[in-house]
Amino acid sequence: MAIPTLTGRTGRKPRRRSGLLLLGPAFVASVAYVDPGNVAANLTAGANFGYLLVWVLVAANAMAVLVQYQSAKLGLATGLSLPEILGRRLNTRRRRLYWAQAELVAGATDMAEVIGGAVALNLLFGLPLLAGGVIIGLASMLLLALQSSRGQKSFEYAIMVLLAVIAVGFVSGLFVHPPQAGGVVSGLVPRFEGTDTVLLAASMLGATVMPHAIYLHSSLARDRHGFSENPAVRTRLIRATRFDVAGALMLAGVVNIAMLLLAASSLRGIDGTDTIAGAHAAVSSALGPVIGVVFAIGLLASGLASTSVGCYAGATIMGGLLKFRVPLLTRRVITLIPALLILGVGIEPTLALVLSQVLLSFGIPFALIPLIRLTGNREVMGIHTDSTPLKIAGWTSATLIVGLNCVLIALTITGQS
Repeated sequence: MAIPTLTGRTGRKPRRRSGLLLLGPAFVASVAYVDPGNVAANLTAGANFGYLLVWVLVAANAMAVLVQYQSAKLGLATGLSLPEILGRRLNTRRRRLYWAQAELVAGATDMAEVIGGAVALNLLFGLPLLAGGVIIGLASMLLLALQSSRGQKSFEYAIMVLLAVIAVGFVSGLFVHPPQAGGVVSGLVPRFEGTDTVLLAASMLGATVMPHAIYLHSSLARDRHGFSENPAVRTRLIRATRFDVAGALMLAGVVNIAMLLLAASSLRGIDGTDTIAGAHAAVSSALGPVIGVVFAIGLLASGLASTSVGCYAGATIMGGLLKFRVPLLTRRVITLIPALLILGVGIEPTLALVLSQVLLSFGIPFALIPLIRLTGNREVMGIHTDSTPLKIAGWTSATLIVGLNCVLIALTITGQS
């Protein structure tokens, strides 16, 4: 039985489809896990500390699977996205304040992705960063136009193609210079070596669990599959979503770990790898220009896919919390302006990426804690309420994620390294 207070939208009636045709929404959400911020954090970790922090990526990916599954389940079980549910529960003042912080983190995400794509175009073709930002913005408009004109499924397919390019771009180097098996195994043992590694681990985790993906996935799953009053249909869709999330996040996890292993095996101790441009130069020098080009293409696909998804997430947040929608292409033009201003005034791109990750850290609790509270609430979820083990895993993950991001924020503010 649907919960009347939450399931006011029924959407289109779901049809019975094969398991493969149910896949897709999680692959769009997973783009957040392989964006330029991840590239910067993972390459720095491998180049500076070798295999030491492999365990951080493994743990972060496990947490990401849990969080994204809960977000998708919320949308399927209630027929509403996380922003829509919060919009119904908050009074006008709180709803506007909540929207302001959510919009800020979505905008910071979008800005970082445009910058990352511009850096990739600069590496590939020598384009000025400002021109590259304009091109990335125009290309993302084409992707969003595809979603508007051809529907969500076409958008999902386009994102999946870009994900495949990202995977090839960052995994290919491992075939040229494979990592040491012993080093990889030792990296699975949780440990730190000084404050620098704690800060870097927090950055890696913050770049992995991103608030805009939490808001977005509940909407993606609901919009793709519709909402059914039949509990059996909802149960089947939620079960299929587990495979969607597991497959998408497994791919994202492989790509992230490949970045770190590539840096650990090929870039250890090389100066200049604290910037994306420096890391690219080191990759080209160590593994050859072909791998360097493939790496830059992967970065370009990462920036293009993630900025389209970030813009989509911002529209979902605004529609749910303010009950006001701006056309996606109009929103794309508006949100492109801050990134172009940063590129135009000459701020170092990697620094802008790092600062954006710190800003995103502030937004994680506002998305993650309400999600876990809602999916554990029987009045909201009905028969699809989280089990006790899932509740424990969810709150444990939330505590670790929020705690490490607080460490990141504190160390950044105090200037410790």
